[in-house]
Amino acid sequence: MSAEHNSAVGEHGVSKRAKAANRKPAGAVKSAEPMKPTKPTKPAKPVKPESRLAMVRRARRINRELAEVFPYAHPELDFRNPFELLVATVLSAQTTDLRVNQTTPALFAKYPTPEDLAAAVPEEVEELIRPTGFFRAKTKSIMGLATALRDDFGGEVPGRLADLVKLPGVGRKTAFVVLGNAFGVPGITVDTHFMRLVRRWRWTDSDDPVKIEAEVATIFPKSEWTMLSHRVIFHGRRICHARKPACGACPITHLCPSYGEGETDPEKAKKLLKYEMGGFPGQRLDPPPGYPGRPAPPLGASDG
Repeated sequence: MSAEHNSAVGEHGVSKRAKAANRKPAGAVKSAEPMKPTKPTKPAKPVKPESRLAMVRRARRINRELAEVFPYAHPELDFRNPFELLVATVLSAQTTDLRVNQTTPALFAKYPTPEDLAAAVPEEVEELIRPTGFFRAKTKSIMGLATALRDDFGGEVPGRLADLVKLPGVGRKTAFVVLGNAFGVPGITVDTHFMRLVRRWRWTDSDDPVKIEAEVATIFPKSEWTMLSHRVIFHGRRICHARKPACGACPITHLCPSYGEGETDPEKAKKLLKYEMGGFPGQRLDPPPGYPGRPAPPLGASDG
């Protein structure tokens, strides 16, 4: 055997060249070892649903805290008597209270009583209430209810739910606005703001106004119903908006299970606040004493 052959053979007769050929280059990654079986992890503990009692306590606390935020909450329609409130509430469908308040002074100046409105020329009424939208249908409703008041109730607005809902254009929401604010009879006003907020707060998951009214009525004592409605609606109009709630400027975030649906940055949220909360005029031309905001401007005037 040649010396060259001997020098190429290492210990145990293995060729050095063969070893070199099988050697992995420096820095080569070792092949992954088979993964050892791991113990199965325990599933995350499900969040415990809120009990009925806890929800009721949270709801009542929201009401108490809103009472501190909006001690001046009130009906945002201008009115001087039950008839004016009834007509204004019917006109408020599909428009803002501000637009109604800007429209009704001329209407009530011309037709101050049910008898006057019942005897009006429909086209003249339509022209007066045109700014509120759907003016033909609304003219039919308010003239119809004026006629019913004249013929069936001696020209007076009745103070009973059963009588009010028989009037043209008057449903439970309108009836409770009138009962609560003109007669002092407690009622829950389920408008779009109220529906939105009580669902966000998980007081109910219903989208039916009558069911919502019934469910919320079981949470609060009857004596709170009217003011609860005002506070919730105030909060919905000023802070907890439909499209972009001002979560970062909301005083009850610690009680709200829907926190984060809107803008959470405090500075950005502050810019979303409306009416007196944002430093702007309110909805009433003639706000009640104690209202901290500016009166709304008459129709056609600048809001300054």
